[in-house]
Amino acid sequence: MARIQLKGIQKRWGAFWGVRDVEIDIADEEFLVLLGPSGCGKTTTMRMIAGLEDPSEGEIIVDGEVMNEVDARDRDVAMVFQGYALYPNMSIYENIRFPLRMRNVPKEQHDELVRRAASMVELTEYLDRKPGALSGGQRQRAALARAIVREPQVFLMDEPLSNLDAKLRQAMRVQIKHIQRELKITTVYVTHDQIEAMTLADRIVIMQGGAIQQIGTPDEIYTDPANTFVASFIGAPPMNLIDGEIKDGSFVSDGIKIPNVGMQSLGKIKLGIRPEDCAVVSSDASHHHMTGEVYGVEPTGDMTFLTLKVGDMNVEIKADRDYRSDLGVSEKVAFDTSRLYFFDAESGLRVR
Repeated sequence: MARIQLKGIQKRWGAFWGVRDVEIDIADEEFLVLLGPSGCGKTTTMRMIAGLEDPSEGEIIVDGEVMNEVDARDRDVAMVFQGYALYPNMSIYENIRFPLRMRNVPKEQHDELVRRAASMVELTEYLDRKPGALSGGQRQRAALARAIVREPQVFLMDEPLSNLDAKLRQAMRVQIKHIQRELKITTVYVTHDQIEAMTLADRIVIMQGGAIQQIGTPDEIYTDPANTFVASFIGAPPMNLIDGEIKDGSFVSDGIKIPNVGMQSLGKIKLGIRPEDCAVVSSDASHHHMTGEVYGVEPTGDMTFLTLKVGDMNVEIKADRDYRSDLGVSEKVAFDTSRLYFFDAESGLRVR
């Protein structure tokens, strides 16, 4: 359908920079997710692709054609918003049909196209209802069907699931991914939700402060973070980042010592270790890397989240589902030393 290239894209309003030096090459049929906290520049980047914002510098290229001067209406993109944006006085049928009328698609094709789009999002039996008679999830599916019916070159989705509860979000994620694969339409999806990003994306672009921090597949982002921001943004709970230093080949910090980490003395450094790569060991175990006091125990059914107080910091651990303990109890923890990460204490960049 469409390859999208963003080359040296920048956006500023006076002295304020919204987006800086964005370079992304989005492959035809790819599902790309822009992920980051509020104000990081992800929605502004999407709006520039749509033509709703003009870049201050750089080029937006779709299938080899520079789109900077092309009006939004002529870019053949369909957007799905967080707020549904349905016409309340129209039936769901007419809401889905509306883009066909605006694009002068022959009327004899409308019914087939509307019903096909409604079927894809399982809304066929609700076509005669108005948006106010539908649930939030049904309204979001109607908005998705309205985008589908156009058969655009590009789908742009701006936090479309934020207003839904957790169960509906999960169901809609599955539906969106299935539809995108079936239609084979290049999709750019904006979210602050790492679960959405990890489950939907072919690749993730993590943004912060208007700049790209890392681009990669979900597995690459999770297992090979480029800096402390990426490491701490991805994961639930996020990666533990522990201040310490390398001395004589060992990482040392208050209550923690890991020998033979494969580096010589580097001075101040941050150790990264994910909660699932930490294991509580018996109190008489000779092999352990950390000792701390139980600060919190949160059973969730399939696992237990354990928080240990180590010096003046908290360390999160994914413990066995049956783990239980009183607060204040001393515990020993062993790390999976094949899954340690080190970051420069000042820049936050990965030290390899």
